[in-house]
Parts: sequence; structure tokens; C-alpha cells
Amino acid sequence: MKTTSIDSAEDIRRALVIHINAQSAERADLEVQYGRVWNAAELAIDFEVLGFAAPVAVVKQKSDNKLGSVLFQHWPRYYFAFQEDL
Repeated sequence: MKTTSIDSAEDIRRALVIHINAQSAERADLEVQYGRVWNAAELAIDFEVLGFAAPVAVVKQKSDNKLGSVLFQHWPRYYFAFQEDL
């Protein structure tokens, strides 16, 4: 029996998970590439996490209630590349 995914971006996300985690980076390297980087505790200070679909977390910025997303790598677990929803 074939199942149908309701996640139209699943294939893209799976490829991105492999790419990000194959090149796991330290915080300083991520900051050079993406700017602001958060660990889990820091993310909880700045954002409310609304959902996860690896390697993306959907978030609401606490300072202004803007919705957006961040990428994350598995290990070491860092969140980065915040993009506000348009």
C-alpha cells in the first residue's frame, strides 16, 4: 500500500537534513555564515516554538510576535538562519 504525504516539502526537507547534518558546524562557523545563532535555552528566550519539521522550526518572535522559521542541526544542536514570514 502506498501512502501519500501531506507534506509537499518533505523531499526538500529530507535532503536539507542530510546536507546540514553532514556538515555540522560549531557555533562560530554558523555565526559567520548565518549571523545570529541560538542554543535551545537562548531560542526559548527569544522565540516561542510553534512546531518542528526537521531541519526547520516554526517560531514566533517574542519581542514583536513576528512569525518565521529557523534551521537547526542535530549535533551540536544550534538554531540559525531566522527568516521572517512574509
